[in-house]
Amino acid sequence: MANEAHLSGIAGRYALAIFELALETKVVDAVGRDFQALKTSLAESADLARLVTAPVFARNDQAKGMQALLGAMGGNALTVRFVLLLCAKRRLFLLPGIIHDFNTLVERENGEIEAEVTSARALSDAQVTELKRVLKASLGRDPLLKSDIDPTLLGGLVVKIGSRMIDSSLRSKLNGIRLAMRGTAN
Repeated sequence: MANEAHLSGIAGRYALAIFELALETKVVDAVGRDFQALKTSLAESADLARLVTAPVFARNDQAKGMQALLGAMGGNALTVRFVLLLCAKRRLFLLPGIIHDFNTLVERENGEIEAEVTSARALSDAQVTELKRVLKASLGRDPLLKSDIDPTLLGGLVVKIGSRMIDSSLRSKLNGIRLAMRGTAN
């Protein structure tokens, strides 16, 4: 069974339930694709986000909207039943958290871990390969890298894995030197 640690409250319990059902019925990939499509749709459509999160919509309205969306997407039967259950229980607002926790469970099941990497400039293929190698050696699991660029870092990397953050950026080092110099000047 999946490790329940680091799942967020009620959303985590729902994510664990759908994950275990998906494992049992061998549709983890299909549910994962449906959830990814829902996550993308929520990010792109303010109306859908409002339908999911606003408590002013009746259960039936939420269910009709989600059923139409999932039908148009060709959603898996388990995903459809699950989302309609969320509507019936007035828990649809938990969907973004459930999707996040579901993805965490899938990563664990696959021996992977998500790592957010921020760098001053785009990393080369060789740098990405080396970073994955170092992280795998350190973590014991394959890292799924999500890259971002922040020119204000000046150089180096900031790697966030779960609640851990490794900051080797030049900006951070310069700020440390600046603070140390202020402390000795007094």
